[in-house]
Amino acid sequence: MRVNSVANPMFHQGQTIRFVGGTGIIRDYQLQSGTWNYLVEMEPELEVGRIGYETMIWLSEVDIVH
Repeated sequence: MRVNSVANPMFHQGQTIRFVGGTGIIRDYQLQSGTWNYLVEMEPELEVGRIGYETMIWLSEVDIVH
């Protein structure tokens, strides 16, 4: 019998989160090497002028604050 030792993800799609670089919304997540990674759409910063995929970043679960 195989036992799954990986916990369920702490965050879910559409959830607003905080991280060192600011705030954002979870758009997707995936399990990689036993840890959950989240695709976060950052809130736009008018001075920077980021657009499209420039506003998204992959973060590890440990980088996200509740």
